[in-house]
Amino acid sequence: MSPTPPSALPGARWSLANGRHQQPHDVLGQHVETDGLRIRTMRPLANSVRVRFEDGEILDLEHESDGVWSGLRGDVGQTMDYRILTTWGDGIEHEADDPYRFAPTVGEIDRFLFNEGRHEELWKVLGSHVRTYPGPMGDVTGTSFSVWAPRAKAVFVVGDFNGWDDRVHPMRLLGNSGIWELFIPGVGAGSAYKFRIRGADDVERDKADPMARRTECPPRTASVVHDSRYEWTDDDWQAKRKADNPHTGPMSVYEVHLGSWRQGLSYAELAEHLVNYVSDLGFTHVEFLPVMEHPYGPSWGYQVTGYYAPTARFGTPDDFKYLVDKLHQAGIGVLLDWVPAHFPKDEWALARFDGLALYEHADPRRGDQPDWGTHIFDFGRKEVRNFLVANATYWLEEFHIDGLRVDAVASMLYLDYSRAGGEWLPNQYGGRENLEAIGLLQEANATAYKREPGVVTIAEESTSWPGVTKATSSGGLGFGLKWNMGWMNDSLRYLQRDPVYRQYHHNLLTFSLMYAYSENYVLPISHDEVVHGKGSLVGKIPGHRYDQLATLRAYLAYIWSHPGKQLIFMGCEFAQPSEWADGRSLDWWLLDHAAHYRVHNLVKELNTIYRGRDALWAQDSNPAGFEWLNPHDNAGNTFSYVRFGRQDRGERNAVAVVVNFGGGPRDGMRIGLPYAGQWEVILDTSGYDEYGSLSQAGVILTAEEQPWDNQPYSATVFVQKLSAIYLAPVADRTDEDGPSA
Repeated sequence: MSPTPPSALPGARWSLANGRHQQPHDVLGQHVETDGLRIRTMRPLANSVRVRFEDGEILDLEHESDGVWSGLRGDVGQTMDYRILTTWGDGIEHEADDPYRFAPTVGEIDRFLFNEGRHEELWKVLGSHVRTYPGPMGDVTGTSFSVWAPRAKAVFVVGDFNGWDDRVHPMRLLGNSGIWELFIPGVGAGSAYKFRIRGADDVERDKADPMARRTECPPRTASVVHDSRYEWTDDDWQAKRKADNPHTGPMSVYEVHLGSWRQGLSYAELAEHLVNYVSDLGFTHVEFLPVMEHPYGPSWGYQVTGYYAPTARFGTPDDFKYLVDKLHQAGIGVLLDWVPAHFPKDEWALARFDGLALYEHADPRRGDQPDWGTHIFDFGRKEVRNFLVANATYWLEEFHIDGLRVDAVASMLYLDYSRAGGEWLPNQYGGRENLEAIGLLQEANATAYKREPGVVTIAEESTSWPGVTKATSSGGLGFGLKWNMGWMNDSLRYLQRDPVYRQYHHNLLTFSLMYAYSENYVLPISHDEVVHGKGSLVGKIPGHRYDQLATLRAYLAYIWSHPGKQLIFMGCEFAQPSEWADGRSLDWWLLDHAAHYRVHNLVKELNTIYRGRDALWAQDSNPAGFEWLNPHDNAGNTFSYVRFGRQDRGERNAVAVVVNFGGGPRDGMRIGLPYAGQWEVILDTSGYDEYGSLSQAGVILTAEEQPWDNQPYSATVFVQKLSAIYLAPVADRTDEDGPSA
């Protein structure tokens, strides 16, 4: 008789039964001993336990102690396929496979890459995955679970499949990787689960899976096993995206909060209503506020607990894929807000995941974000960095997302962000730059562009940090585009001035051209500008409603013609007067009012013109694409300029723009033009008010050989008060639909 192996001694069984064993497979499952094949299984409260082998033999097991049952089949010297037959108080014998007879589902190379911070497809390894294995007794389908908790004393899978009892499914620690793993036969898609972690502090906590690809609907917090069966139908879109360049193509973005666009709609319903609406308006892209799972709805998704799971509020992950697919089929790109800067402190989520600071930096001077009451990721820990880089790639690859807008980049770049002296730690060189966060952003951007040609990453960065959209190979952060927060603040300040006083603030609209080409910009009028007491976009404008709407129309035309891509938040397209509230739908009834419907129609016309005339976007990031006609008419509150579609300006490819933010019309206003011949007024925003008969749209002007505004030709125009006009050479017209992004 061979000696009892150490793992099977009473102390090991006690550790297992009391949730303190890190290698349950050493005790449980099947083990070849000198005298035969030993089978052990954990069956607390069982009345009897038997084993049926692949050759049909039955072996009765005996209760050793602490819920552990054991038996020895002396005539077998090798492992076999088998099933556990258990009888509890119901008197019925239940057959189940044994989780502890399976090899690890996370390989050594996967573990190595993760610990090195270099596993670009981490979501395919960690988390929960439905798997099927063949065997002598038939195929076995179940779910593998794996989680990173390097300092945990023990980890268990608990769920609706085991009565949330941690005695049933303890996990094993794989070497020194910090990864715990277990394959559980019979568990399938839709099963709810968590990890019960006995932390380094010896306290057990139930934690949602950081890599879960599906969750319960809040306020429930469990993770859900997901096995996608979605079949994409956007091959044409994907091929076109790879061939196009989003940085130099047209981009007109409609920003959406899914919960309040039309309250109560699911992903599947949005795939009809939102897609039709955005298609009709002609936007090239939608941008969704974060769809990643979050416990608190009014956070709008910016306090993420489920980084790999679309929120269950609107349906399943496959339902979200359907929404993206339908947008792509309609020729509309999809951008997502992504939040790697911070995460909430909910005890059941990432915070102190293994009993100590793990995903967050341990020092609160680097690990806490005082503005939002959240934790800051430990960007220097390789596994955390891998978690975030892979997460960015995950949304691009698994959900065919076309770009990520990265939230709160400034808070990541500066160690002293929103901190007084003594409240922050300098970097290794004594500076305020967060070197680890910089590295994370560079790696995420470089990986995204390497793996998914045609995507775009966009930074919400509110400072003058240099090189945000410069290539990582040249020391930049590697973003494709950057939100122009300076332009946004200046232009809204100008908009809020009464026309009488705008002449004294003329520079607020001219200054943006001093730095327009320092980065590749997006012009954002986002959700942040129409909430928290800031009022609506139209509500910022002084005067009575007629002047407010006229000014808004002129402002929109100004945005669409300014260098840079443009983004407006939902509701701005029909001049919703009330401030946005996440708990209710937009005021759709306003579209029954002609004045608001005309703003809606103007946005549609702006997108049509924009997409059809590459002078408005082809040279967004090139100084050759813009030239002032007269930036100095502060007394008249007018701004005039030309956009060019070609760097050499050798073709008749241009759009001239005049915006009159003054309280009176400009009749007989002479403007310079770069080309001779006929020019057509292709847009007049005054045509969208109740006196639309005054519109100059469609009027043909002939450029005279009279130099003006540093141009060789000129013409006189009429510009109604609080309005804008576009002019284009008559011979210059591309396809009406234009190229789409």
